[in-house]
Amino acid sequence: MISANIEKILGLRENIQTEMDLIKLSDKGVTKRALLQLTKYFGFSLSQIASMLPVTERTIQRYSPKMHFNPAASEQILQIALIAARGGEVFGGKEQFIEWLNFPCKALDSKTPRSLLHSRFGADMILDELGRLEHGIVS
Repeated sequence: MISANIEKILGLRENIQTEMDLIKLSDKGVTKRALLQLTKYFGFSLSQIASMLPVTERTIQRYSPKMHFNPAASEQILQIALIAARGGEVFGGKEQFIEWLNFPCKALDSKTPRSLLHSRFGADMILDELGRLEHGIVS
């Protein structure tokens, strides 16, 4: 089940309940407006969020708020939003989760979770670690 918080994090009107909904949305394309909502949620600069996506900062700047990103960029945006939603649930709030993102984690080869957000594999590792933390398993 997909967290309802993903809709809030991205400022979406769509009702996202399943992974199929995510696939449909990534195929349609996430808007720049939604990306800016995600950027605001994390407190990232445009440059920081661009480094996590397969698009340049300049491309993002050129897009109007209603323009849609391609499926690859949209999928990465949605993956990061899923991590944000899951992290907020596990830590009981956005602030604690964002703090955790910036500290090295042994289970992630002593890298900060934030440094792995650019990679699908890194995102999966972060979600796995959040699952372990939720169940009280220290890695």
